[in-house]
Amino acid sequence: MTAAAPQHLRITVEGACATVTLARPELRNAFNDAVIAELSAAFTALGAREDVRAIVLAAEGPAFCAGADLNWMRRMAGYNREENLADAARLAEMLRLIDTCPKPTVARIQGDVYAGGMGLVAACDMAVAVPTAGFCLSEVRLGLIPATISPYVIRAMGARAAQRYFLTAERFDAAEALRIGFVHAVAEADALDAQVQALVKALTGASPAAVRACKTLVRDVAGRPIDAALIQGTVAAIADIRASAEGREGVQAFLDKRKPSWLAS
Repeated sequence: MTAAAPQHLRITVEGACATVTLARPELRNAFNDAVIAELSAAFTALGAREDVRAIVLAAEGPAFCAGADLNWMRRMAGYNREENLADAARLAEMLRLIDTCPKPTVARIQGDVYAGGMGLVAACDMAVAVPTAGFCLSEVRLGLIPATISPYVIRAMGARAAQRYFLTAERFDAAEALRIGFVHAVAEADALDAQVQALVKALTGASPAAVRACKTLVRDVAGRPIDAALIQGTVAAIADIRASAEGREGVQAFLDKRKPSWLAS
């Protein structure tokens, strides 16, 4: 049975790169339970495709993502605790699927990012924004907290910056997002695609297995004490990749001064 086509996303694959585009510009690409389900399905499916080696998360219109859809928020206002738990769990699972997607992910930020949209950006491996993009963790203004997105946002901007922006709900610009590490690069609108494609080219030129292993490596190592267990884990990781088919092929190709198999086609 063929899965239904997404109603709120556009998904395209060009060469080794897939692009998932939020396509609700009239609603500033705010998400609801349907968008969450479609994003979860998209990243699961693309992550499993052998021909896809990088995924760009993009958006249509003036905003990247304004967080939660107002109609969805109206429904949530009447939820009991059990319903809120189930609803938050679906959002948390979507973010987890993006974060742990075996393919590297790039957020292409062409406009403002608010509230839950900050979680989408932070769950991606890297992010590029235009200078005019604004960023805001606005939850406290509504009497809420950015709980579900917090693991990804705090990891991306650091605890010290999060202490300020979680508590104040101040809007900050792309230059500040770059300074605190929330985005990796800022590019003018007419250069945004070139900057994103430069990252995609680097990602698709690398060993797919090594890129996948590096994503796991960062998660496994970040924030842990450098003790015997960590060192043993890193020793095992390099030994495993050296003995793998792509590891052997990459080293041999380097020694032979030829392209490795993943670039030969």
